[in-house]
Amino acid sequence: MKRKVIAALLAATMVFGAVGCGGKSADQGSTPETTNNAAGNEAGTTENNDNAADTGSEEAGSEEAGSEEAAGEDGYTVQIDPATGEPYDLGGMEVIIADWWSSDAEEEEEELSAYDEAHDAYIEWVQETYNFTIKGQAVTSWEDVPENFVNYATSGGDENYLFVLYPGSATMSAMNSGLMYDLAKLDCLDFSDDKWLDVVTDVMSEGDSVYGMRADIHEPSAGIYFNKRLLEEAGVDPDELYELQRNKEWTWDKFEELCKQVQADTDNDGVIDRYAMANFTSRFYPAAVYSNGGQFIGRDENGVYYNDLESDATMEALNWALDMLDKYEMVYPADAEWDYCFTAFKNGEAVFEVGEVYQAGSDFSGMEDDFGFLCFPMGPRVDGYRNYSSDNIFVIPSCYDDEKARKIAIAYNLYTSPVPGYEDYESWQYDYDFYSTFRDTEAVEETLPLMVESGMPQYQNAVTGIDMGPDLYWEISKDNTPAQAAEAIRNTWQSYLDERNGLNK
Repeated sequence: MKRKVIAALLAATMVFGAVGCGGKSADQGSTPETTNNAAGNEAGTTENNDNAADTGSEEAGSEEAGSEEAAGEDGYTVQIDPATGEPYDLGGMEVIIADWWSSDAEEEEEELSAYDEAHDAYIEWVQETYNFTIKGQAVTSWEDVPENFVNYATSGGDENYLFVLYPGSATMSAMNSGLMYDLAKLDCLDFSDDKWLDVVTDVMSEGDSVYGMRADIHEPSAGIYFNKRLLEEAGVDPDELYELQRNKEWTWDKFEELCKQVQADTDNDGVIDRYAMANFTSRFYPAAVYSNGGQFIGRDENGVYYNDLESDATMEALNWALDMLDKYEMVYPADAEWDYCFTAFKNGEAVFEVGEVYQAGSDFSGMEDDFGFLCFPMGPRVDGYRNYSSDNIFVIPSCYDDEKARKIAIAYNLYTSPVPGYEDYESWQYDYDFYSTFRDTEAVEETLPLMVESGMPQYQNAVTGIDMGPDLYWEISKDNTPAQAAEAIRNTWQSYLDERNGLNK
C-alpha cells in the first residue's frame, strides 16, 4: 500500500516553466506540464513529488532530537520528552500532511516486502505509543497551493496541518512575509541529523532561523533518456552508455559525439528523419548549467544572494546548450503543442531527451521502444554528475502557537524516523516504484543513486520576482546570445536581489 501512495504522489508532482519544446513557449504564461494521478512531477518538482506520507530518510539514527530514550515493548525505543521526563504524548491529535495528491480511495491489496511490513508495523506502534495519528490529505490543487497556504496561515484554523509546498517565488514570498513557523525554535528538531535534506534546509534558512524541512532523499531531477532501438540502428550499443557513466566518461563531449553519430537522413531524401534530441528547453538549460558547476543565483557564507548568471561556468554551459539545440534539436511541426517533444521521443522520432525522472512512469509509460536513463553528462568544470533540486518543502504555518507547532513537529519527526533494523536500508528505489517505471536496472541502481547524492540548490527560487522562463530560457537564441540575455536582465535581477538581501539586514 505504501508503494502505491508513493506512486500516486510521484504522479502528482509538476514541473516549473511553461516553455514548449525546441525553445517555443506555450503561452508565455504558467501552463504547467501536468500528469494525472499515476506516476509523474513541474515546478518543484518535482515536479516534484514527495514522500509526504512515507517513512522519510533511511539514513538517520534512531534517536530523535532533544529526547532521551527508554526501552519499549516489541524491541522499539521509546522517545522521552525532555520537557516532561515521560514518553511524548500528543494528546490524540490528528496531524494532516496537507498536499495536493493524496487520495482516500481504497488501495488494492498487494504483497508486501519485509521492509514494507516492518515499516507499517513500526508506524502503527509510533502512533499508538505517542498518542497521535498522521496522514496525507489533498486539501488543495497544485495550482492553488500558494494562495491556499497564504490564506490559511493568515486566518488560521482548528486543523493540525503540516503543509507541503513546492519551491518557487510564491513559497519564498510566504516565508519572507512571516507566514511560516520558525522550526529552529523547537527543541524536538535537530537539523544536523542526516535525516534532513540539507538542500531544502539551506534554501529555507534565514540566519539562525529555519522555515522549511524535508525528511527524505533529494528526489532525482533531470537526466538523459535514450531510445535503445534507435541507438542500435545507429551502430551504438546502449549498454556502452552506462559503461561511460560508470567510468565517469559520460561528458558533454561524449554526448555531442553520440548526437553527431545518431542524427541521420536514413532514407537519403535530403531531410533528417532521425534526430538526436527532442527537449523541453526549460530543462535543458538548467541541467546544462548545474552539470558544469554553474548556477544562476548564488548565496555567500553570510547568506547574501548574488547574481551568478554571468559567471564563466554558467555562461559556458548556456552557450554549449544553445549550440547543441541548434545542431541536434528536432524541428517540430508548425502546429505542435508545447509538449510535443515528449510525444516525439515516445514515438521514436529522436534518440535522446533531457527529462525528469517521473516521466518514466507517466509520459513514457506506454512507449513501445525500450529506453534507458543517464545522469546529465558532466561539463568540463566538474568531476562528477550533478542535478538541480526541485524538492517539495514541509512547513508549519506561523498562525499556530508554540505548543501546537511543537506537537506537529514531534509527530512528523517521529513519523519519519527510520524503521528499527532498517536504518541503512535504501527503500526509496521501491518507495517511488522506480523498478516498475524504468525499463532496466541500471537506471534504478546506477543512475538514480548518483542523482540522489548530487542535488544542487536553486537559489533563484529564493528570490521573489525572478521567473526563469521569460527572464532567460525563452529569450536565448542565436540572435540573442546568453551574454546578451544576461546583460538585458542584469539590472532587473539586481533590484530583486537588493530587496531580497534587505531581509537579512
